[in-house]
Amino acid sequence: MTSFAPDSIVLNRKLPLWYQVSQSLRASILGRSPQDPLRLPTEEQLAGHYGVSVLTMRQALKELEDEGLITRHRRRGTFIEPGARRGTPVRLLGSVDAIVAQQSGMTTELLAHGTEAVPAELAEFFPDLGEVATYHRLRGDEKTGEPTNHARNYLRPELARRMAPEDLVRWPMTKVLRDVVGADISRITDTVQARLADPETARLLQVPLLSPILHYTGITYDAAGRPLDVAVIHYRGDRFSFTVTLDAT
Repeated sequence: MTSFAPDSIVLNRKLPLWYQVSQSLRASILGRSPQDPLRLPTEEQLAGHYGVSVLTMRQALKELEDEGLITRHRRRGTFIEPGARRGTPVRLLGSVDAIVAQQSGMTTELLAHGTEAVPAELAEFFPDLGEVATYHRLRGDEKTGEPTNHARNYLRPELARRMAPEDLVRWPMTKVLRDVVGADISRITDTVQARLADPETARLLQVPLLSPILHYTGITYDAAGRPLDVAVIHYRGDRFSFTVTLDAT
């Protein structure tokens, strides 16, 4: 019987190997094609594929089994659950229009908005300000309503005065800044990190405490290189993957 062929991964020896392997295999499972076989290779074959011990591979498989992505049958092998939810790709393709398109297609609830002192970790982006405008939104799947990410935006107060709260329920922040406020956006710098869900994130996204999430920080700059907005978004790790496309020219 043909077995499912997972993607390869370059392991970072500074991070838990079982966690990296489980995340890689999870992404392969959720991103598989409908025609791909459901049977996984043996533990020994997978361990060889990833370059880890059988014990490490077993721990990674247990993580996926606990999530309901795979089932393991004595003597028969390990199989992908046919109903395993596919991940939602977040593609960072290098244009503002692509980012606007990616942020669209979700339901949005504005949880809070106002002003606050510039957070210490963001002081480098707003050195001339004492306060920033803040918006906290919860976004969900348009079809199911299931929460998928929550976002906090910190932006210059003079920009916030030119937008209405309902704008951020209707449109993504990038579109509001560009098309409503008229900001001259020159670039957006994105950083993605793997983290574990804190109590607030676990509650909002309806995931177990300390489950994997993707922590995204996006900084929007104007033509003069001045930061206009800093977005901090927590994505459900079981629903999103990030793809970065780099052109050779």
